[in-house]
Amino acid sequence: METERSVMITVGDEQYDLILTTRATKLIAKRYGGLEKLGDKLMKSENFEGALEEICWLVALLANQSILIHNLRHRDAPRELLTEEEVELLTTPLDLAGFREAITEAMFRGTKRNIVSEDDPKNGEAG
Repeated sequence: METERSVMITVGDEQYDLILTTRATKLIAKRYGGLEKLGDKLMKSENFEGALEEICWLVALLANQSILIHNLRHRDAPRELLTEEEVELLTTPLDLAGFREAITEAMFRGTKRNIVSEDDPKNGEAG
């Protein structure tokens, strides 16, 4: 169930919501040194194998956030976490190219700020 802060992808026959949570942000920062360095890593990976590994890791990490949230809210009906190995076995390199866009979108949605502007009486109709 895609929300305003998630992006849905399909791995194998299962649908997963990619969500950037605070926990995921901490793990990404630990691995890459920060969210801003993640984009550089994905775009400038030293080799094809390395790029595939990073995308599989990120897909598993972000997809598991929605599963962990589900498990927190439904302790009586937990779902199994998605592993990097499952991502590797149930996808093609073409799928991963699409996932790169989904990862970027999930990051954007997880970090965007909703700015609400107040009506300025000076801009209203004259009364």
